[in-house]
Amino acid sequence: MRAYSALLAAALAFSLPGSICSAQTPSTSSDEPATTKFSTAPEIIFYNGVIYTGVGMNENMPQTVQAMAVGGGKVLAIGANGEIKRLAGSKTRLRDLSTATTGVFVFPGFNDAHVHLGSAGQTKLNVDLTGVKSLAEMLAKVETFANAAPAGHWLTGGNWDHTLWATKSLPTRQDLDKVTGGHPAFLGRIDGHIAIANSAALAAAGITGKTLPPQGGAIDLDAHGEPTGILRESAQGLVMKVFPPPSHDERLRGDELAIADALAHGITSVQDFSEWDDFLVYEELEKQGKLKLRITEWLPFKAPLGELISMRAHHDLNDPMLHTGFLKGFMDGSLGSRTAAMKTPYSDDPGNTGLPQYTQQQLNKMVVERAAAGFQIGFHAIGDEANSMALDAFDQPSVSRTARNRIEHAQVVDPADIPRFKKLGVIASMQPNHLLTDMNWAEDRLGPKRAAYSYAWKALLDAGVPLAFGTDYPVEPITPFRGLYAAVTRMNEKGTKTYFPENKLTRGQALYAYTQGSAYAQFDEKHKGKLIPGYDADFILVDRDLYKTSTPAILHTHVQETFVGGQEAFAGTTPML
Repeated sequence: MRAYSALLAAALAFSLPGSICSAQTPSTSSDEPATTKFSTAPEIIFYNGVIYTGVGMNENMPQTVQAMAVGGGKVLAIGANGEIKRLAGSKTRLRDLSTATTGVFVFPGFNDAHVHLGSAGQTKLNVDLTGVKSLAEMLAKVETFANAAPAGHWLTGGNWDHTLWATKSLPTRQDLDKVTGGHPAFLGRIDGHIAIANSAALAAAGITGKTLPPQGGAIDLDAHGEPTGILRESAQGLVMKVFPPPSHDERLRGDELAIADALAHGITSVQDFSEWDDFLVYEELEKQGKLKLRITEWLPFKAPLGELISMRAHHDLNDPMLHTGFLKGFMDGSLGSRTAAMKTPYSDDPGNTGLPQYTQQQLNKMVVERAAAGFQIGFHAIGDEANSMALDAFDQPSVSRTARNRIEHAQVVDPADIPRFKKLGVIASMQPNHLLTDMNWAEDRLGPKRAAYSYAWKALLDAGVPLAFGTDYPVEPITPFRGLYAAVTRMNEKGTKTYFPENKLTRGQALYAYTQGSAYAQFDEKHKGKLIPGYDADFILVDRDLYKTSTPAILHTHVQETFVGGQEAFAGTTPML
């Protein structure tokens, strides 16, 4: 195909330092290749490749080109090998993609629409219980960490998931007391909506059987009226406010680990909800020229409005690498913890409808105030009641329908509420990889009728609702390929169980939601998610064609290199020529 010219100075109104400052329109002759004049040649040209530009992705008619020229952090031109290679100057690096022994395919970088980098980093540095298969395995890991920790050191971290255990029983403080050696311990479940505290931690927080939980929280009690150690939702804050936060150096190390993990899995942008101190660490990294991942940081919806305005003003909102974004609020908890707010009780826990975090009156008032201040708003909502409450809050005359307000997760949505997403301009920001974990027990929680309309990606998309995909890292692994597999198969990773396949997506639809859909959700669709002239040169080199490889093989996709702004942010195995 004919090259797209880098006719950018006028048409797309951006300036590239030290690169293009003049150009001419490509030749329109059918016999002559397009040509473009640069005052400075492209920094790098990739050729002999299968480069998916993102054009036609959503319609499953993806456009590919052989070559791409990059400079000044942008894609400058795309097209056939000859017409793009002739743009090279004496200092332009040339990258022959055909030299790779295993094959290389280029895709736009993934934009993960929902992560928690700070939490992921601290889990990596502390007690990491991700994937433990039994209580005994959990306690063994905790004991090992406790034995190596200095006296008085708090044991934090977690990511345990009791639904993976044969017993499916929650741990107790007495379980932890046996292995923690006097250390206070507070270990969150993988979804972050419940945690287990040992006796020392409960004592430090002053929690007894008579302690009243805060609104939206619960303290589990045993048959004797004493705390079991399980704290649900906002009750976790009773302990979190007394244990020491990570030091600056600990936070820095953790954030660097989480960022590196994202880049290694082909993520070039993230939409993150971490603590404000993590954002300050990201700022430090950016000032030092070490921030290689684009980060949009969410702010806490429940914070006072004046504080939110000050936080928004703290950093340049037009900074392409780092800025603040929407306000993140919590409507409810999770299905795994049975704290998601449901319209009718859980099928496997009669009488329990979850833990909504607001009354509708509280919520409506706060949404109006924050919307009037110009904030985009997004709500964590898992259960059908939580989703309805969030939609009701957005369905107020003073709340703009063009603000691209969002619902995060939207796992169980009453079918009657699906058209309201479209009507109110609400984006469904979802994480297909959750299904791979939840399908083992979701139908038990929900019953067959509700389960049939859970994780309803296709139903939402068919209703005209924009989708944005992410991982919820570290609740699930950061790899986007696990989410792609889930979206197009709705099968477990062994391929032995299917979950209501009528809500499967095509590969193009899933890739779109993970790139251009996520960009749209943060108002960046005009420069992210495609590899066409004027767009950010954020792309990945992978070892297989995500459109043509077998569906099981999607899970085993290997990222060879990740480029952000045209610069290599994760180094693969293929050398630069």
